[in-house]
Amino acid sequence: MQIRFFNRLSGWCSLIPALMLLSACQSTANITTPVSAQSQTLILVGDSTMAPNSGYGNALCAQFSLPVSCLNLAKGGRSSGSYRAEGSWEQVMKTLKALPAGQQGIVLLQFGHNDQPGKPGRSTDLQTEYPVNLQGYIRDVRAAGGDIVLVTPLARRTFKDGILPNDLRPWALSMIAVAAQEKVALIDLNMNSHQLLSQMGQDEADTLAMVPKPVSVTPAGGNAATEPQGAPKSAFDRTHVGVKGAELFSGMVVRELVSIRPSLASSLIQKGEK
Repeated sequence: MQIRFFNRLSGWCSLIPALMLLSACQSTANITTPVSAQSQTLILVGDSTMAPNSGYGNALCAQFSLPVSCLNLAKGGRSSGSYRAEGSWEQVMKTLKALPAGQQGIVLLQFGHNDQPGKPGRSTDLQTEYPVNLQGYIRDVRAAGGDIVLVTPLARRTFKDGILPNDLRPWALSMIAVAAQEKVALIDLNMNSHQLLSQMGQDEADTLAMVPKPVSVTPAGGNAATEPQGAPKSAFDRTHVGVKGAELFSGMVVRELVSIRPSLASSLIQKGEK
């Protein structure tokens, strides 16, 4: 019956003036146009390993096209405590609340690097402060009608005697516990990145840095205690990432993200389309 209808309409269109023909055919096209995917906005919140210029966040945003938009609000040197204390979280909440009706906001939140001890004004207690801070972010996003996905901290890349330690795992485990308690989605980037880096070895892992490794490099400290807020501590280090590292880890996060939020998959940019 549908084929007969369009055949009759086509014949009818040929008998009326050109302007009426254009109007009728446009109306028919509008009827058959599929509805586009839901508009969604990704908001990235975290530290320098997610932030522009030193992290994977911008590379993640670049993998999506409309109707999915992406805003990287991660900042270097921030912890789960200092990001809120300085007022940056307020900007996230304003962005969420300002989204048009029907547009979903999804916050990807990653903290841990600067929550570790030895960073005055930023460190948080693993037992009493860090999980409470995460719960506060979850509560705020939900109250604003948004969605939140927790991301465990990206692993560092300093090997010791051929073994890659994972000093950020306690913070990852704390975040995993909060996600389970609050029933929110989680991407275990810490585990996934640590497993991959362990297979690479030091030399290959060093190619993920912001700049090539100098001829002589003094082994970096475990938790980069002297990192200045807002910037990597040096041009070459084994915490922050350059283009290669950003592509690798953003891809890792995106694969997990679309598996738990399938509605985002249709807006992924395929390789060669950029």
